[in-house]
Amino acid sequence: MAALHITDIESAINWWRERSPSPDGITACAEVLALAEVYALMVYYHESECDEASMPAAARATWLAWYATTPDAPCIAICSTSQGDAVCKGCGRTFLEVQRWTEMSPFEKRATWRRITHEGTAWRFNRYAERAQEGAPPAPETAAAEDISVRAAA
Repeated sequence: MAALHITDIESAINWWRERSPSPDGITACAEVLALAEVYALMVYYHESECDEASMPAAARATWLAWYATTPDAPCIAICSTSQGDAVCKGCGRTFLEVQRWTEMSPFEKRATWRRITHEGTAWRFNRYAERAQEGAPPAPETAAAEDISVRAAA
């Protein structure tokens, strides 16, 4: 069984809060309440992870609904495990994780995502992330600064 990290619970709570905002600023939707119970117990007992089997059904269903909105596989289509590497240089998953990905539960997948994100050594987090941003339009603050410098030069 995979353990679910508290940051995944927080992300799901925040997603649900955005999706179903409080009508009066005080009450929370049923989904937030279901996840908040798990989150509160984790905080109270100083636990950073909870076992998927220990989650109440409502919290589990709510978390899975949030999970369905997240990217599934970390693959960037550069799989070095097919070349014999034990850990893929592209996505950071182990050979076994790449092979078992379609069989893994959402909880196991999130544990893998957390590990590879925390390590941050895969190309998806450095070389190719930078290249993807090279073609992206400039950030709003950068574009505004460029406009000011163009007007000043004119």
